[in-house]
Amino acid sequence: MTLSITEDIRSITDLKRNTNSVLKQIHKTKRPVVLTVNGKAEAVLMDAKEYEKITNAFNLLKLLIPAEEDISNNRYKESRAFFKEFKRDKKISG
Repeated sequence: MTLSITEDIRSITDLKRNTNSVLKQIHKTKRPVVLTVNGKAEAVLMDAKEYEKITNAFNLLKLLIPAEEDISNNRYKESRAFFKEFKRDKKISG
């Protein structure tokens, strides 16, 4: 999701005057709009479906944190050794 500085940075005043136009732009481009107050970024407005996609991706990434910590702390087994031990513990032959 690339931001277009000429199209995607708008003032709060512009949003108030052209709400429908800004919303149409967001839905069409799927890019967020940065809202400014006195020339400084204040908030970001984005398409709800795009927000859900980003939130879902972020939540999946958070699930990887414990696994990365395990690898960093050498708390892992190679798959071959894991499955060998698993089969032995579950009394699975073959």
